[in-house]
Amino acid sequence: MPKTALRSAPPPLEGNDVAIVGTGTVLWFVGFVALVPFQGWLSDHGHGTWPWICLSGGLLGLIGLKYCTARRAAIRRARAAAETAGATGAAGATGASGEAAL
Repeated sequence: MPKTALRSAPPPLEGNDVAIVGTGTVLWFVGFVALVPFQGWLSDHGHGTWPWICLSGGLLGLIGLKYCTARRAAIRRARAAAETAGATGAAGATGASGEAAL
């Protein structure tokens, strides 16, 4: 007998994606700036790629920021469109006297 959920799943939580990705991007760039002065020492000890990994993480973070801001704007536009459609639909369902149309 298959197990069934006792409750329905809760709606997903919306986090502040832009702040999370922005913080990670800044940390990658800070790591790059902190490691560049030690490039020679890192290369001598077999870790010469570390600064470039940090730089690539920061650049990929910039792409992620662009994506997150575009996603957030699209969600806001969709919510605004749904609200105006809901308001228009509710107003269109009533007649001039305020009674619901049949």
